[in-house]
Amino acid sequence: MPEKLPKPFARFQKNHPEMAEAYEALSAACHAAGPLSPRERALVKLAVAVGARLEGAVHAQVRKGLKAGLSPEDVRHAVYLSLTTIGFPSMMAALTWTGDLLPPEKKPGKGQRQARKKKA
Repeated sequence: MPEKLPKPFARFQKNHPEMAEAYEALSAACHAAGPLSPRERALVKLAVAVGARLEGAVHAQVRKGLKAGLSPEDVRHAVYLSLTTIGFPSMMAALTWTGDLLPPEKKPGKGQRQARKKKA
């Protein structure tokens, strides 16, 4: 089943097929330009969207990232890593946006917390 596109982009494609086609070709060329795996590229694109504070782009990159093999934990970790670069309010906004698409985060149980402490 084909991916359902956001309505604004679908309208853009319908109204401006030549520009949409050129945009998709440019995107494909950018993805093919280097050695990063689809998973690595998904993390980079998500990080750029988070850093730029672009809610729609964060939504799109979460959807694409999950298709590329990212787990919800991967997505959250990428957002957590943004904290010391973009600040707490911006990181929290990005967590809210990713939360629009991800299942709720599971609070680690006592055994998981102890295992994390032993690893550190």
